[in-house]
Amino acid sequence: MDVAPFLAVPREPSAQDWLDAAELVPVGSIVAVEGLGDHAPDNWEVVSEFEGVQMTAQHVAAIDDPDAVELGDDDVPEMLELVRETDPGPFLKRTIELGRYLEIRRGGELVAMAGERLHFEGWREVSVVCTAPSHRGQGLASRLVSALVSGIHERSERAFLNVLSTNTDAIRLYEQLGFYVRGSGTLSVIAPRAASPRR
Repeated sequence: MDVAPFLAVPREPSAQDWLDAAELVPVGSIVAVEGLGDHAPDNWEVVSEFEGVQMTAQHVAAIDDPDAVELGDDDVPEMLELVRETDPGPFLKRTIELGRYLEIRRGGELVAMAGERLHFEGWREVSVVCTAPSHRGQGLASRLVSALVSGIHERSERAFLNVLSTNTDAIRLYEQLGFYVRGSGTLSVIAPRAASPRR
């Protein structure tokens, strides 16, 4: 649960699928699952729901940036602090293991970052794009996304990202960069209920 709080189940999960999933998620933890529908499965509680859009890179100018430096394990405490300050979405202690994360610093301070999270054959997700409030409006996020997409293209992969449908500023920025909305969906945040004591 320190890598990414996402849960994947079959398109039409059975009761046994949900029981199996509950064994992977400790009570007191939360996970996000797509396409839950109107009803929470038995022994799970819906904590919240979010409407989101998925965007794919169509005409993004993929350009390496000399100021975009790769982050490492030693940088995780600073990364977590920037995430707390900006709330770009899930980033945990070991999320950095999923892909390449880039930073831009000013005066030695981490002020902007973006990275790669989910990936499958031919595709890689751009994620956790964030800039400290004191450094916004300088195009740092755009530069990082462009540098990430450059690396993704070098691996003969395509870039995609997910963003809340209410985050219209981010959607507008990604559209300006050359991303297009592919589709939309609901992400449900759920938690397993503690098993009832046997009588």
